[in-house]
Amino acid sequence: MSYEHPLAYLIGIEGLALLRGFTGEFDREFTEARIAEVRRLLDDEALADGVEVERLDTVTGYDRWAATYDNPANAAFALDEPILEEILEALPPGDALDAACGTGRYSRILARRGHRVIGVDSSPAMLAQARGGDFRLGDLTALPVADASVDLVTCGLALTHVADLGPVLAEFARVLRPGGHAVLCDVHPEAVARGSIPSLRGPDGQPGRLASHRHLVGDYLRAALAAGLTALRCEEPCPPPKDAAPATTEPGPWELWPWSLAALVPDAARAAGRSTPALLVWDFQLPEM
Repeated sequence: MSYEHPLAYLIGIEGLALLRGFTGEFDREFTEARIAEVRRLLDDEALADGVEVERLDTVTGYDRWAATYDNPANAAFALDEPILEEILEALPPGDALDAACGTGRYSRILARRGHRVIGVDSSPAMLAQARGGDFRLGDLTALPVADASVDLVTCGLALTHVADLGPVLAEFARVLRPGGHAVLCDVHPEAVARGSIPSLRGPDGQPGRLASHRHLVGDYLRAALAAGLTALRCEEPCPPPKDAAPATTEPGPWELWPWSLAALVPDAARAAGRSTPALLVWDFQLPEM
């Protein structure tokens, strides 16, 4: 179990904003407003109680999420798919593995581009939503795919749930043919640190979040290099600017945390999140023999 207290998030956001002010991004008026806002938050009785949250493994969590995973409200899709498509544009059709394929979102993109696709996922419920391909139940550390059998590996929004990147990147290198690419899109470590972790209710209503890990940019690179992969490209897309949301005085339901909490401190949230990446995208290659 973890414990999520609204003040822990709100004061953390205020602290990030204050650090930016301290290092010269904002003026005295902004800093004094943030300190005053912290005092107000500490006195707000609506923010007095936290929530006990279950930490879910990927199979349990994604089995619960499967029926609604492809909901268009998932903002990450609008960020990772354009970069994925751009990278794929330069690669000829071939044999592709969609690792942690989920409902087959990437698999459909690959098939549309002429690739022969194998999809692998550990969640039976997610695989039940996938259609029109060779989908297999399996784990990222033991892929049910032969050595040197694919030209391309894709993996979207999954590696943040892996505690150790090394064995997974080694598996990707194992199944790739020489010259093949591994295109990986993941939640940026800055986003994970700020609470971008999927929330799910259990059958009894118990709040739960998928187990997630904050891998630094260098962690991916070190794991890839150890597996014999070469980095060709790294992107850190930021969310597009949004119109300012109306401020609120209510924390909102737990399912909407931390985003509904951010609306309590819109100026601090906007300052803390300015130019902060949401995703991390890699194009790695296994060198030719």
